[in-house]
Amino acid sequence: MDSPDTSSESAPAEGARPTLKTIAFMTGLGVTTVSRALKDAPEIGEETKRRVRLVAKQIGYRPNRAGVRLRTGKTNVISLVLDTGEDLTGFVSDMIYGISETIADTPYHLIVTPYSRRNDPMDPVRYVVETGSADGIILSRTEPNDPRVAYLLEHHFPFATHGRTATGEAHPFHDFDNRAFAAAAVHKLVELGRRRLALLPPPPDLTYHQHMLEGFSDAVQELDATEVAWNGISIDDPIDVIRSKTARLMRRADRPDGLVVASGGATFALVAGIEEAGLKLGREVDVVSKQSSRLLRWYRPELWISQEDFRLAGREVAKAVLGRIEGRPVAALQSLATPGDVVSCRMPTSE
Repeated sequence: MDSPDTSSESAPAEGARPTLKTIAFMTGLGVTTVSRALKDAPEIGEETKRRVRLVAKQIGYRPNRAGVRLRTGKTNVISLVLDTGEDLTGFVSDMIYGISETIADTPYHLIVTPYSRRNDPMDPVRYVVETGSADGIILSRTEPNDPRVAYLLEHHFPFATHGRTATGEAHPFHDFDNRAFAAAAVHKLVELGRRRLALLPPPPDLTYHQHMLEGFSDAVQELDATEVAWNGISIDDPIDVIRSKTARLMRRADRPDGLVVASGGATFALVAGIEEAGLKLGREVDVVSKQSSRLLRWYRPELWISQEDFRLAGREVAKAVLGRIEGRPVAALQSLATPGDVVSCRMPTSE
């Protein structure tokens, strides 16, 4: 265990902003020891680090970012570049929660850098890099040939993506195995006696569209089922559009009797379209959907679901970007989440 520093520190002024000197005074350690403990320096004992962090948390200590940047060249900031059209009830809140969990015991803070799909998605990335306003970037809605990834690789700027690319350029990422999800969903529908299957996919400009399409089509062929063509629709369409297009699909003579849906939010609109067409869920048609919350389980017990954990995704992309900032090899900063089992909404599910 580290012995206390013998250098004396005067008591901080009442009401003053907590500083390293405040922590030093309260712990009986020197300012240098406190600073190194907060930086997780290997020469400082674990008990000392624990004591320093506990006091820092109790008094609300926050490092002066301007001073840190002058001394180290770092901002201690991670930027989450986020589409303002993302689902605020699911993806965004859980992703932020997961990231925050991971960086809670580090010097890093999270800022959200928003953008709209109507604007150039390169703008927020260029801004962060050119202004040096963060030490690392987290990207979502990853495309097969994502120009943001190419730009960040070219500028040697630390980043991680939620989702993969198809460029062949190695980079840190966390992804959900959408190919495996789609295949498992088809297997469940065929097990339920469904033979004519359709997919409500992600938008075609995102990488996981192709992953899901491959998993769906391969499983349909393997099980000798029939794929019902349903073109010009994705989970990014407005809910009224999904509802109306689903109703038209389900009124066709060659309608599907089983559907796979790429997101829980779109499933609400899809079920509304099925019921508008006069069909009974669980009787004339079955639906398997991904979900990230409990909402679908409470909506229609006839649904079948597979869990996607966005909090896990947030934790993993945060670990990946921190690892890249520290210079760890890219191969050690790539992860793929396995889908949960396809289960009935009538059954309790683990969250």
